[in-house]
Amino acid sequence: MFRFIKFIYIFLIALFLLEADAQDKKCAVVLMHGKWGNPQYISFFGKKLEPLCDFKAIELPWSKRRNYDEPYLIALSEIKTQVEKFRQKGYGRVVLAGHSFGANAALAYMKTEGDVDALVILAAGHTPYFMYQRGIGREAVDKSRELIAMGKGDEMLTMVDSNQGRLQSIRMRADVLFSYFDPAGLGNMAITSAELKKSVPVIWIVGTRDPLYPLGPGYAFDKLPSNNANKYLVIDADHAGTPDVSVNLVIDWLKDLP
Repeated sequence: MFRFIKFIYIFLIALFLLEADAQDKKCAVVLMHGKWGNPQYISFFGKKLEPLCDFKAIELPWSKRRNYDEPYLIALSEIKTQVEKFRQKGYGRVVLAGHSFGANAALAYMKTEGDVDALVILAAGHTPYFMYQRGIGREAVDKSRELIAMGKGDEMLTMVDSNQGRLQSIRMRADVLFSYFDPAGLGNMAITSAELKKSVPVIWIVGTRDPLYPLGPGYAFDKLPSNNANKYLVIDADHAGTPDVSVNLVIDWLKDLP
């Protein structure tokens, strides 16, 4: 009996310390990697945030290992699971931070779920509209649309995917393919930015050597709901190096949020 009481006592103390730690760090960040990447690619960014915020880097369907194994809405539900875990721990502010495709997902999540408190957009990527206009994967996208209309969304298709100028052949279900590569779908950041469920602070950072840099803030940032804390920053970096170069700017921005 004594051992049982001692166990309960130790458990309660541990629980108290965890809750106290969550209260000390009132910010928690869900980190999302880019196309063909994995959580390790973005975890270093989170570790630099740790004095201010706790973080969790999650693996999403566009990772190299998963290879588009689930549609976009399932990916967003996986993000929601981590958001809810942070909420249950009592964090007052939950932030989505994404690099490249992960940044695309942060916007899509805020359009469909709308239950986080801020967005960190780092070298936003994945542009199905521009891919389609250039003919990259267009035939597969059109075929996937046709198959879905026929109730055959589970049929497998092969398409050419593009990532920072690199092309790769990808095989996936038609419904999965269309969810990510529909030129007017959740992957179109010009659309999702204009349709966030609520206004939250957004920091959008792009490097001068990023393919989307020439489009400027008018591409998507200016379409965001108005918020006094919104910030668009241009840094000297390429696409891959943007998180590392921008981390101190993100920390300062998070500190300044109301």
